[in-house]
Amino acid sequence: MELLKRNGNSFVSIKNDMMWYVIIQSSYLFAIYSFFSTKGLIFALVVGVISFLFLETINYIEHYGLKRKMLPSGRYERVREIHSWNSNHSIGRIVLYELTRHSDHHYKSSKKYQLLDYFDESPELPYGYPSSIILSLFPPIWFKIMNPLVPVAMKSE
Repeated sequence: MELLKRNGNSFVSIKNDMMWYVIIQSSYLFAIYSFFSTKGLIFALVVGVISFLFLETINYIEHYGLKRKMLPSGRYERVREIHSWNSNHSIGRIVLYELTRHSDHHYKSSKKYQLLDYFDESPELPYGYPSSIILSLFPPIWFKIMNPLVPVAMKSE
């Protein structure tokens, strides 16, 4: 809202990205309903919720407990290969299209996923991404397994 005001645009404006997102999502759901009725709409909504939860769960496990240091300038250190969890388990690598080498994506974001490398210095998930996704749904077990693996330099004081 502040950005719109600063640029001299109102809330109801072609420049309001959030309005575009609402319009596009509403149009999509209306089209689904029109073509596939209520069952199709419910299916699309369920798939959307599951996809969102899956995305956020992966984001959570990729970065759990890993922090960048704040520099004297007030900025954070550059993202490096130690700032996300890796996993070199074959099944996860194949099923998740090298998502398991997330550290290299952070390190060199322009690199294509098929070419992502493994770094020995990157923190390693103990059971791979698919198992970690399931484990993260049970917080007491997740914390018991993962908290000891967070590098000491990144733990909160």
